[in-house]
Amino acid sequence: MISIRRALPADAPAIAAVHVAAWRSAYAGLLPDLYLAGLSEARLATVYRRGLVERRDGEALFVAIARDTPDGPGQVVGFASGGKARRSGLAEGEIATLYVLDDWRDQGIGRRLLRAAAAHLAAIGCHSAMLWVLTENPARWFYQHLGGRRVAVELTRVGGSAVEQTAMLWDPIALLLAATIRA
Repeated sequence: MISIRRALPADAPAIAAVHVAAWRSAYAGLLPDLYLAGLSEARLATVYRRGLVERRDGEALFVAIARDTPDGPGQVVGFASGGKARRSGLAEGEIATLYVLDDWRDQGIGRRLLRAAAAHLAAIGCHSAMLWVLTENPARWFYQHLGGRRVAVELTRVGGSAVEQTAMLWDPIALLLAATIRA
């Protein structure tokens, strides 16, 4: 059974572990190997803990918890975050992160996490939502399947390399909420 809830500061190490595992899997061949190998769970746990304690206005982070796993009573298997758009012009709200461990994909967890983040954005008054996805990341098809429209493409630097990213938009946000209702 999977439950979705707001993240707590105590979840930071597990969130960091998902972040590192998901990046190493999803971005292999897209980002420099040395950069991916150098990702630090401890450093990311500190960043996530600080973010959960010192929340910026309007930001929220949600975790997917698998119950009754071999690893114990509950395990963070994915997370998503969102808040007001970090820059103006494309949308009012932004999904900043969405990561699910490989072994837990294709079970509706990403859809449920995306719905939680979108519902949060709607609750804080955002009428539209967007996210950035690396253009070569196969996950972009997931966002397109959920009705995201490609509205911008730009280069960004990650690990010292320039990579192309695509902005996906849901305007109005009700389109994303409707697309994620099946969980």
